[in-house]
Amino acid sequence: MDVILLERIPRLGQMGETVRVRDGYARNFLLPQGKALRANKTNLERFERERAQLEARNLERKTEAEGVAAKLDGQSLIMIRSAGETGQLYGSVSTRDIADGLDAAGFTVARNQVELTSPIKTIGLHDVDVRLHPEVEVKITVNVARSEDEAGRQAAGEDLSAPEQDIFEFEEDEELEDGEGEAEATDNTVDEDRV
Repeated sequence: MDVILLERIPRLGQMGETVRVRDGYARNFLLPQGKALRANKTNLERFERERAQLEARNLERKTEAEGVAAKLDGQSLIMIRSAGETGQLYGSVSTRDIADGLDAAGFTVARNQVELTSPIKTIGLHDVDVRLHPEVEVKITVNVARSEDEAGRQAAGEDLSAPEQDIFEFEEDEELEDGEGEAEATDNTVDEDRV
C-alpha cells in the first residue's frame, strides 16, 4: 500500500514522502495513529493544502522535545530489583518500568518512546535510548542494582555483576625431608622374618 507520510518516521521516510509499506503496517499503525494518509489524488491535494500547518505542528513538537531532551540527556535512573549471586535478575526491566521510573523522576515519557532491543536481565549500568520525537533522541543510564548501596557503588565504577569470589591463601606444605618419607614407607611394610 502506498501512503503519504504526515511526519518523519525513522527507517521509513520524511514528511510528505510517498512510500510503499505493507498493508498491515499501514492499516494497523500508520493510518490509525495519524502518521500517514493513503496515497491517492484527493489525499495528495489535502496534504498540499495542510502542509504548512503540519510543518508548524511538527516544529512545535520538536522544539518541545528538545527542551525536555536538554534536561533528560545523561540522566541516571536507579532500578532496584531482586537478583541472584551471579547478577542475573529474577525478573527483568522493561520499557514500562523505565517509563514509570522516569515519570516518578518528573519526566513524562511514554513507554513506546523508550527503545530497548531486549529487556534488561542483569544488574549493572545499561545505556538506553529515549526517542522524544522522530528527530530528537537522548541517552539515559539505567542503574539496575539489588539495593541503593549497590547502586551507589556501581555508579562509582565498581563491577558488581560478577559473583564475589572468596580468596583463600594456601600455605605451601613443607617438603618432606628424604629421610622422613622413607621412614614412613618402611613402617607400613610387613617384616617377613617376624611372620
